[in-house]
Amino acid sequence: MQIRIVAVGKIKEKFYRDAIDEYAKRLSKYCKLTIVEVEDKKTAENSTDREIERILRKEADGIEPYLEDNAEIIVLALEGRKYDSVAFSKKLHDIGLKGTSRIIFVIGGSLGLHDDIKKRASLLLSFSDMTFPHQLMRVILTEQIYRAYRIMNNEPYHK
Repeated sequence: MQIRIVAVGKIKEKFYRDAIDEYAKRLSKYCKLTIVEVEDKKTAENSTDREIERILRKEADGIEPYLEDNAEIIVLALEGRKYDSVAFSKKLHDIGLKGTSRIIFVIGGSLGLHDDIKKRASLLLSFSDMTFPHQLMRVILTEQIYRAYRIMNNEPYHK
């Protein structure tokens, strides 16, 4: 399985990068993981709805080239479906059983994602009703993908 994470913005904090690198290393046993960082656009504190729409559109323009038609596209969104770790593992397993060899996860920036990106998704996924920094979501996502593969392979992993 090839898994790509397309994320808006760069990871600046070393501790986040270290955590992501550790899970990426662990995942190399199960899948080929790539992470693509798309430039985030600066947002003024008092941006109008029109300015926010323009920023989301520009970020979407950066994301769209990485979304392949033959891939399963999963977009992280607050309004998305929630899974526990076992159900998430089963979902990833089922995607592979369908014959799909690529999964693309998309993580938006501080403003979220343009509706055009959400419409491309086969699944809107939510990890919580809470809002997390998009840098931290990359850590959480890579950890949950790793956990999913451990569950799929009946391998121990702390609960």
